Amino acid sequence: MLEVTEINYIRQEVNVKGYSYSDVARRTNRDVRTVKKYADLEDFQPQVKRKKRQPSPVMDPVKDIVDQWLEEDMKKKKKYRRTAKRIWQLLVKEFNFKGSDRTVRAYVSKRKKELLEESEEAALPLEAKPGDAQVDFGEAPFKRNGRVIDLPYLVLSFPYSNAFLVQVFESENQDCFLEGLKRFFHHLGGVPKRIRFDNLSPAVKKVLPQGKRELTEAFERFALHYGFEYEFCNPGAGNEKGHVEAMVKYVRNNFFLPERTIHGLEDFNNGLWAEAENDRLRPHYEKKDEIARLFEEDQKVLLYLPSKEYEGIRYETLKADKYGYVQVDKKKYSTSPRYSNQKVLVGITYNRIHILSDSLKVIVSHERLYGEKTKSMNWQPYLSLMAKRPTALKYTTFYNQLPELWQKYLHECTVEEKKKALLLLSTILKNHRLDIATKALEIASEGCHPSSDSIKQVYTQLVHGRGHRQTLKLKMNVPTMPPAERGTSQYDAFFTMKRRQG
Repeated sequence: MLEVTEINYIRQEVNVKGYSYSDVARRTNRDVRTVKKYADLEDFQPQVKRKKRQPSPVMDPVKDIVDQWLEEDMKKKKKYRRTAKRIWQLLVKEFNFKGSDRTVRAYVSKRKKELLEESEEAALPLEAKPGDAQVDFGEAPFKRNGRVIDLPYLVLSFPYSNAFLVQVFESENQDCFLEGLKRFFHHLGGVPKRIRFDNLSPAVKKVLPQGKRELTEAFERFALHYGFEYEFCNPGAGNEKGHVEAMVKYVRNNFFLPERTIHGLEDFNNGLWAEAENDRLRPHYEKKDEIARLFEEDQKVLLYLPSKEYEGIRYETLKADKYGYVQVDKKKYSTSPRYSNQKVLVGITYNRIHILSDSLKVIVSHERLYGEKTKSMNWQPYLSLMAKRPTALKYTTFYNQLPELWQKYLHECTVEEKKKALLLLSTILKNHRLDIATKALEIASEGCHPSSDSIKQVYTQLVHGRGHRQTLKLKMNVPTMPPAERGTSQYDAFFTMKRRQG
């Protein structure tokens, strides 16, 4: 292209002064066609220089295959990705590739840079790209055990497709939060590349200046395990995760209102997977395409799951009180009498509390408490110890906490009977609840003071579904049988009669 000053001169000479193209061409020492082009040109907007695509007869047939492999590898850890040399070897082996490894190396190097740039562009926080996700908690009323209670639910939404997943929990604590994310990932069979969160306390301990965050150790470990990038909204900037906030409302209005009844929370949550999937059959509110089809694009770019599932258990060393209880989130859980006023290792999950030995063997396991109930008691470790000292039983705190029926029965037992009863009760409580043992005692006690064997027999019948069988009472008018005569005289009489007959 000519310089701007020369173009202006040509246009002035031809268009203003009226000189001919050939005259101006002779004076500017330019070709007459060049003079005519710039004199007549009407559009001087900058033009994008298009890079001419150089044909590559060797690589062109396999470029799509290599691109697919590179995109797959970007979902894996670096050490698990195919090298350029390995890609060349696979092309030769599987596709009869005739090119050199240098040709493949050059293409792979160029495409990796391009794919990385695309990935970095996709990290723009407010731009909906396939595979990006947002997470937040909501709350809704549910009916359970005849009462209406509020329960939190965790939503994972995909802004690109408008698809979502949801699970209901007992609490918004860290254990439920991480359990929810883990469920989402394993149900999807992959992990979103980037997830945007509000400054949730299960993930963020403190918001620092310049947009930095002090994260909880558990969340950092979880994110490292699954390999996703995390982003957090600026304080007070809810619009930065507006999609999931809108989806939280959508889920509440369309799935949880009016109040739904929950009989078993796990069963309820299992049903929510299908409900979320069915919701994707509607068209996208803006793109008009079906959400299910758009969601396929989200799924294509998910990261691969790690080979090992995250356990979701944290360990704390807690001191038991004088009764052997440890406290987790203001709820008390029994341990064992030997841990009274001692430190004990506790394994905590979203739904279980495990009391562990030094070798990490589970001594006692409790269902984690939520709601109004504040104490969980497992009698088994206490009773096995009491059986060794039955005479001291009445003077222990644990005796006063036993059901009244057991207190009365044990009070009436001899020392040996008491020992057997406590051992039986300890055995029962290894696998069943105290109320079953109490029911067995109640049935066995009808009209008498039962032995441990009698209680065990009734308990076995209850557990195996045969119920309780009433004792049969024999009638008193049974006819009297004639007395039987025994002795050798009967034999003598028999043989004498035989000889007479003979």
